[in-house]
Amino acid sequence: MRKFMTTTAMALGLMAGAAQAAENVEVLHWWTAGGEAAALEVLKKDLEKQGIGWTDMPVAGGSGVEAMTVLRARVTAGNAPTAVQMLGYDALDWAKQGALGNLDEVANKEGWDKVIPAPLQAFAKYDGHWIGAPVNIHSTNWMWINKAALDKAGGKEPTNWEELIALLDKFKEQGITPVAHGGQPWQDGTLFEAVVLSFGTDFYKKAMIDLDPEALGSDTMKQVFDRMTKLRTYVDDNFSGRDWNLASAMVIENKAGLQFMGDWAKGEFVKAGKKPGEDFVCIRYPETQGAITFNSDLFAMFKVSEDKVKAQMAIASAIENPEFQSAFNVVKGSAPARTDVSDAAFDACGKKAIADVKEASGKGTMFGSMAHGYASPASVKNAFFDVITRQFNGELSSEEATQELVAAVAAAQ
Repeated sequence: MRKFMTTTAMALGLMAGAAQAAENVEVLHWWTAGGEAAALEVLKKDLEKQGIGWTDMPVAGGSGVEAMTVLRARVTAGNAPTAVQMLGYDALDWAKQGALGNLDEVANKEGWDKVIPAPLQAFAKYDGHWIGAPVNIHSTNWMWINKAALDKAGGKEPTNWEELIALLDKFKEQGITPVAHGGQPWQDGTLFEAVVLSFGTDFYKKAMIDLDPEALGSDTMKQVFDRMTKLRTYVDDNFSGRDWNLASAMVIENKAGLQFMGDWAKGEFVKAGKKPGEDFVCIRYPETQGAITFNSDLFAMFKVSEDKVKAQMAIASAIENPEFQSAFNVVKGSAPARTDVSDAAFDACGKKAIADVKEASGKGTMFGSMAHGYASPASVKNAFFDVITRQFNGELSSEEATQELVAAVAAAQ
């Protein structure tokens, strides 16, 4: 990591003069887990090399819900942070309120339009203007499998639903928890959207993006809930409220067979000294290869006094620098937000992530993640969460959940 930081600092050194007079910038984020904190350190060190002071404002919580609550309180009090980590619709909501600064100056100079995929630009721009600097492209339809447990189960990576269930049964026979999962709404939603995607990209788009009542209330959606019921039987009894990184630790420590989670989970494996192909296996959720559900960490810049604008522009430029994009995402576990970044420094999972982004972006099969704020506004996302979590916990049958989903989404729009 020190090598990456040194390389990146040298590449960004030319910008140092413009930022020397910058004051400290306060950055609100939710990167508090081990792998996330290590990745954030790359950005902090880069900016320090440019003379940009960093005042850290971490707010724990995997999907940023708690951070957005803190942000609203700060803005209401007239004391907005300088830069804020955000997800798609949250950034657009703040832009609609006129609270965000304009990054066109640096975006146009550096040609962001040519290298950031269109599905991501839809959230990093508002009314034709850049309002956020994307740090990465996370995709959520991954599985992280303990290699030793997989080998003991025969070594076959599951390519369809039947093979997945067969593998989970073999994990159970080994005496380990088949599925490491945390009982939090966003984690339930992350699994749910992978199951939806496995029924085809057209169905995912109709149900999760278009919010088509016919798709939401279909027999296919009932089958999705049926599969969620089945997967629930492979989760341990102590899953309620468990943070995602603790579920990752179960796989890392040979206590569980696999985890369904976005590629930020890889940061936990790497931080623990584990290597892809040797200690763990990264594959797409069965029957979703060729498509991805994505989210991206954007840094949006709030409107600030003129003396802080140069620092904001320097932060935005530093984030999009190809050298930084490589160094940061190698540590974070995600793919770069730019499609022109070399995969040379990435491990096997990182190379696969980059290739999958290019494939899905080219085929039109790169879809916003519902669970992570890139498919629909927060009100709709929360409506999904309510029904999904109640059904996963046995409070609703598949039929009841399908009916309630149609009503809940309609009421939330």
